[in-house]
Amino acid sequence: MKQPVSTNGAPAAIGPYSQAVKVGNFVYTAGQVGADPATGQLVDGDIKAHTRQALLNVQAILEAAGTSLANVVKTTVFLRDMADFAAMNEVYAEFFSEPFPARSAFEVAGLPLNAPVEVETVAICPETN
Repeated sequence: MKQPVSTNGAPAAIGPYSQAVKVGNFVYTAGQVGADPATGQLVDGDIKAHTRQALLNVQAILEAAGTSLANVVKTTVFLRDMADFAAMNEVYAEFFSEPFPARSAFEVAGLPLNAPVEVETVAICPETN
C-alpha cells in the first residue's frame, strides 16, 4: 500500500504530487528545492544556502515518515549548473556520513521556481512492531 507523507516542516507540494510516499519499509521523497517551508519561496543566498535548505526540507519529510537522513540509501541531485557541484558537495557532506548513500548528480536545463538545486531521496524505515 502506498501511504502519502506530508509535513508542514517542508514546503507544500506545488502540483499534483506528495512530498513523499511510503511503501513498505521504503520512503521515496519528491525532489526538494531550497524553498522556505513557511513561505514556499526560495531562500536567499548561494548554492550552499539552497542545498542546505533543500536537505533540511528532505530531513523534515523523512522524519515525518518515521525515518531519518541516516537511513537514506539513494539520492539524486539535480543542478542547474554543474559548476556548483563542489559547493553543493561541501554542504551535502554535512548531512550524510559513512556509509554514504548511493548518489547520482545531473545538470539540468531548469528546475521548479528556477532553483539552482533539487534533491530527492530513497530511505528505509526502521521496522516497527
